[in-house]
Amino acid sequence: MFIELALQRIGTRRRLPRRIRRLLIGLRRPAWSGPRTLGGAPRRVEKRALNLALQGGGAHGAFTWGALDRLLEERSLAFEAISGTSAGAVNAVLVAAGLVENGSAGAMEKLARFWSGIARNTGGDGFLDALPGLHKLQQAGFDLIGKFLAPAQFNPLDFNPMRELLRSLVDFDRLRREGPALFIAATDAATGRKRIFTRGEISLEAVLASACLPQLHQPVEVDGRHYWDGGYVANPPLMPLVNPARAEDTLLIQLIPLGGQSVPTDHAGIGEGLNRIIFNAPLRQEIAAIALMASRKVAPFLRHRFHLIDATPATAALPAGSRLMPDWRTISKLRQDGRQAAEDWLAHNRLAIGQRATADLPAVFL
Repeated sequence: MFIELALQRIGTRRRLPRRIRRLLIGLRRPAWSGPRTLGGAPRRVEKRALNLALQGGGAHGAFTWGALDRLLEERSLAFEAISGTSAGAVNAVLVAAGLVENGSAGAMEKLARFWSGIARNTGGDGFLDALPGLHKLQQAGFDLIGKFLAPAQFNPLDFNPMRELLRSLVDFDRLRREGPALFIAATDAATGRKRIFTRGEISLEAVLASACLPQLHQPVEVDGRHYWDGGYVANPPLMPLVNPARAEDTLLIQLIPLGGQSVPTDHAGIGEGLNRIIFNAPLRQEIAAIALMASRKVAPFLRHRFHLIDATPATAALPAGSRLMPDWRTISKLRQDGRQAAEDWLAHNRLAIGQRATADLPAVFL
């Protein structure tokens, strides 16, 4: 209103110098259309660019849901690129698709619909219960099933509750055209090589491939190749977030504990320990490579800043095999833990983004 009155008093816009006209027109357009202050003036929020690296971990990915839920509420953050593997890939794609369609609110809605849907579609008791004829076998342990039966035998129809949920929640055609950069990892089942699907290559099959545990599902075919879970080769990918991604800050959300409290002695504990070693090994390798490049003063590795939200205080105490059992009680608890962890992280590190690293990944992982 003030600008309108000023223009009327001064005269028509044509009588003003071009530079002043542009200035006045710019003042009439708020740079940010978010909530207004009590005085009615638009409040400007300085955006801090941040990459997200989302580790896989099955149902434990509900912790990441909670952390992302809180981060998406932070109006000062702009997500430049997101990498993910397995459950991390699912969360990454849901966030990216939601941001494209309806900003942060859209991303939060898609995450909530997916995780509540995955618990509902598996009967609330566990993923294995949804597979035909496996209730008794579940009691004997998941590892035992994988040793004696192939997925084509106990899951001949390749039932996967994620498939229809993702199909209904994500417009992959639109996602390939716009949104934050994406880097989704999968393992070539024939060669063991790493495949990173970028946003332009993303599809329902690519996401399912990234989350394809070979003990549960038949390999997923993409472009004539067959893929297994990406956690065997990159969990999650870090290199693409340093280069070519443009943001110089990356937040890693870690789900898998680096080690147990003691040497495991029973069958379940040994299996859990081996999983920790196997699925953390690619991350450790990438951190070592990045540290080496930084030590040799190679840009942009030298100036990249890393941050960490560690889920392991919440996930380490969960029973072996809980990653495969997305019951709603566990999912809800992990979501709450994730939100609180992100809240704590923001309280201590919000202003560090763009300024300094808050995590020494080599010290933590190596």
